[in-house]
Amino acid sequence: MFILSLTYVAPMEEVDALLEDHIAWIKANHATGRFLAWGRKVPRTGGMIFAEAENRKEAEAVALADPFVVGGVATVEVTEFVATYADEGLEALAQ
Repeated sequence: MFILSLTYVAPMEEVDALLEDHIAWIKANHATGRFLAWGRKVPRTGGMIFAEAENRKEAEAVALADPFVVGGVATVEVTEFVATYADEGLEALAQ
């Protein structure tokens, strides 16, 4: 599993201008089974996505295709994460 950590680097008006495209990108990746969970950071400085990918190269390619990143309003950090335990209801996250 990979965690895609987005950090906004532009004013919120510029982020919001790309929000519809970003949400469409998230939904398309969710439909393929690639994205498992996502949401905003609090305070709203970016977001996080839990993603499945074959390898780091694929995860990074997906992350770099985010309209927020392509549009220059966010940067993304990709972290590989191996859950050795997941509480009830989250078992799909453990490997």
